[in-house]
Amino acid sequence: MQLAGANGAGKTSLLRIIAGFSVPDEGEVLYQQQAISQVYEEYTSDLLFIGHKTGVNTQLSAIENTHFWLQASGYKKPTDLYPLLAKLGLIGLEDVPVRTLSAGQQRRVALLRLWLNEAKLWILDEPFTALDKSGVAYLQDRFKQHLSQGGAILLTTHQDLTAQFNDLKTFTLEYRY
Repeated sequence: MQLAGANGAGKTSLLRIIAGFSVPDEGEVLYQQQAISQVYEEYTSDLLFIGHKTGVNTQLSAIENTHFWLQASGYKKPTDLYPLLAKLGLIGLEDVPVRTLSAGQQRRVALLRLWLNEAKLWILDEPFTALDKSGVAYLQDRFKQHLSQGGAILLTTHQDLTAQFNDLKTFTLEYRY
């Protein structure tokens, strides 16, 4: 599902509510017919949230950020991250501080998590920000793979999806003042 709407329409606020980071003024978010507040640990174990900001430590390298994220999330380190780093265009940059990378390269470091987790629900706020055309295409291929494995994606983007997603639903929020 894609949330659409003008800047300031509430897309990010809605994503944060659905992820459980903010509390709705009315109603509740349900997960498997239960309020997420009642099953928060189970819910968050099935959730991966990547916000508009990269959420990476710019003092650490891509490898260090990835190892930290895997450890914090309870995942084992993969035996070899280098094939994935190569696919994401980060080979040769894996050991330098993220602060020295371009905005698109920093986004790719953040998006590494999409290849290294077991979460069923991905909530992604502007995942294509700063990516070039090949990065957008590669990311959309990853979306298709995740969906074919029974996963779900809720995202916002101001860019058109260039890949065909047969079951794509778009919900448009209107800006009100």
